[in-house]
Amino acid sequence: MEYGTALRKEIRSAGVTPLIGIYDMFSASIAAQHYDGMFVSGFGFAASHYGLPDIGFIAWPDLVGFVQRLRLAFPRRHLLVDIDDGYVDPEVACHVVEHLERLGASGVVLEDQQRPRRCGHVDGKRILPLEEYLEKLELVLATRRDLVVVARTDATDEAEILRRAEALAATDADVLLVDGVRNIDWIRRVREVIGGKPLLFNQIAGGKSPRISLPELQELGVDVAIYSTPCLFAAHSAIDAALGELRRNDGRLPEATGDSVGVAESLALLEKNISRHHDKPVLTGV
Repeated sequence: MEYGTALRKEIRSAGVTPLIGIYDMFSASIAAQHYDGMFVSGFGFAASHYGLPDIGFIAWPDLVGFVQRLRLAFPRRHLLVDIDDGYVDPEVACHVVEHLERLGASGVVLEDQQRPRRCGHVDGKRILPLEEYLEKLELVLATRRDLVVVARTDATDEAEILRRAEALAATDADVLLVDGVRNIDWIRRVREVIGGKPLLFNQIAGGKSPRISLPELQELGVDVAIYSTPCLFAAHSAIDAALGELRRNDGRLPEATGDSVGVAESLALLEKNISRHHDKPVLTGV
């Protein structure tokens, strides 16, 4: 299957394409019940794989291994992968892109930050000179065969945002992302300078960008919406609440209800990651 072609077709269709940020195989299994597209979030992967913030700790072989497991379990889902700055060196970025494409990733997001990097929705970001980033981006574009490439700028100065958006729109990148957009007016301004290039909007709870619905984004000319951390933050809240209750009840598990999850429910979820390959039920004893 040409996964890049499939995602590219989806992006160019009517409406906004939502991609849900997942952080491990279990969160991906739940997300697959609700959405057709996943986003391998750097924030989520750094948190789940290392227990560290998303400030440059990710090693590319770890990320590649995770994407391989995802594609094996979800052969028909769109997988957009955050590769940060391409792991510094342009040649490393190209090497990672080759790996991901052969494993079945649908696309990658390449940013223009320089080290030490930061989450796109926190302060203290530093960016590469535009020419240096464009050189890296062009090498990645020349390396990919079918993979969707999202060119991302983390510029915060208003004039620089527009300058970079216009420059990135002139490349062969498939989609453009200005991360950390602070208000709706800036979405409109970016849309104006990039012409017909597909536009991606990143939403993260507690981030710098406003909360906007898919119909509202469509009216603003946005083509793709990524939700970086809904699964991670929901897990944070739910796990904290569940363990707090367990402690208050002296270690007694709560009584099962119609809405609760137990062994049977989890097994039913996980068995789908086997049966998706051959559309036959898998019987697992409890």
